[in-house]
Amino acid sequence: MGTSSAKQASVKNKNVPSIKPAGERYAIILAGGSGTRLWPLSRSAMPKQLLALNGEDSLLQQTARRLLPRVAHDKLITVTHADHRFEVMGQLHSIHASLADNVLSEPIGRNTLPAIAWAVASIAEKDPKALIGVFSSDHAVSDQVAFNQAWESAEEAALDGYLTLFGMQPTEPAVGYGYIQAGSALKKKTSSKASGAMSVSRFVEKPDAKTARAYLKQGGYYWNGGMFVFRADIFLAMLKKYQPAIHIAALSLSNGGGKVADFDTYAALPDLSIDYGVLELADKVAVVPVDMGWNDLGSWEAIYQQRDKDEQGNMVKGEVLAVDSQDNLLWSEHGLIATLGLQNLAVVQTRDATMVCPRDRVQDLKQLVASVKETHQHLTEIHMTVTRPWGSYTILEEGARYKIKRIVVNPGAKLSMQMHFHRSEHWVVIAGTAKITNGDKEIFLEENQSTYIPQTNRHRLENPGRIPLQIIEIQSGPYLEEDDIVRFDDVYGRAPVTP
Repeated sequence: MGTSSAKQASVKNKNVPSIKPAGERYAIILAGGSGTRLWPLSRSAMPKQLLALNGEDSLLQQTARRLLPRVAHDKLITVTHADHRFEVMGQLHSIHASLADNVLSEPIGRNTLPAIAWAVASIAEKDPKALIGVFSSDHAVSDQVAFNQAWESAEEAALDGYLTLFGMQPTEPAVGYGYIQAGSALKKKTSSKASGAMSVSRFVEKPDAKTARAYLKQGGYYWNGGMFVFRADIFLAMLKKYQPAIHIAALSLSNGGGKVADFDTYAALPDLSIDYGVLELADKVAVVPVDMGWNDLGSWEAIYQQRDKDEQGNMVKGEVLAVDSQDNLLWSEHGLIATLGLQNLAVVQTRDATMVCPRDRVQDLKQLVASVKETHQHLTEIHMTVTRPWGSYTILEEGARYKIKRIVVNPGAKLSMQMHFHRSEHWVVIAGTAKITNGDKEIFLEENQSTYIPQTNRHRLENPGRIPLQIIEIQSGPYLEEDDIVRFDDVYGRAPVTP
């Protein structure tokens, strides 16, 4: 269905199989991407979906909890990037252990269509007629009842062979979203009543402000929120027709049964969204209009509008002292933000970076992040605290030829067996008990005990106890970056790194 001319949604697609009763309900969460519009909080190693921006849970966790009332734990599939795999698994595991077992890992980002295709093919192997919902991991929804009702209406259209979208009720003439123009209402096959779904007349990609205002005035236009419902076999038939290369690759990946995609197979796929790759080409596409308090939280201004404010109109998070300051976003992750006489600014402070700009310029943050990347690239990629499958480490201080970290190892976890060419390490235990392999020796250290790891020695750190192990690591040497590692053995499925 192209943007320049509409196709009638009722036109029969000869390549789509006849409709039969659906299988069970499944859901797919798309947890890829590494946006920059919420820098310095959001970075490539810790993107928006993994952050708690509007509550105690991360957006990913909120999405999973939103879906679970209608989907069994073992029928919820999450697709993410390899760099985020273990953080995603950890966050989902805290909700239910089986959620972490159904995480598919992309070695390289290829937009939404390859990710959806792989997950759908994996589901179709077990249940070819599965009824599948696809949902973004980084959006907020405040009305669960309206969400559930829209999902149910979308399923009714999907049973009739439609690829069905959620159309978000627009609240302003936004220019950052794609728009869907709705056509006529679809009828339920079992009655003459409308199903709640409508045919799609056309898609419009991010109109200018004048056009967006006209859409709101006219009505019948909805934001494309990136949520879809369809039958597995219907989707795969359309995928085979419109994107045969992705169809073949998705079947190959699902046949392998692995949770980590082959790099060469995935890298060869086109970078293509489901919108351009299938939806705008297909005949049977429907939309369910819904007002469910949807927000993509795509900017600091969106966060400001979403969260509560104080009596002066300030949105405050963390340790903040605002004097004679109005209508600001003041967000502290580390230390005190003290303001005097500020108005309409966004101030976001992390341990290693502070961003200050007018609130009406936060949409232009991508330009600032590009400049930061040129001079301080690491500040756009990782935080001072970095999550690993075994726990985390925090950089406390670094300088010429030294770096100091606090390392936290979860109970029962252990690091890979490894060695370094360019650095030696001193370890001091500050909490818990450490089991340490150092060359051909194995020792146990308790609180306030230490050891020395010489350069090129094979070594491993383990936590055999029941509480988190915390150590201070002091690295010394001419090169202290994370890629100075030779990994011999790893219990988390990470590839060995050889000399």
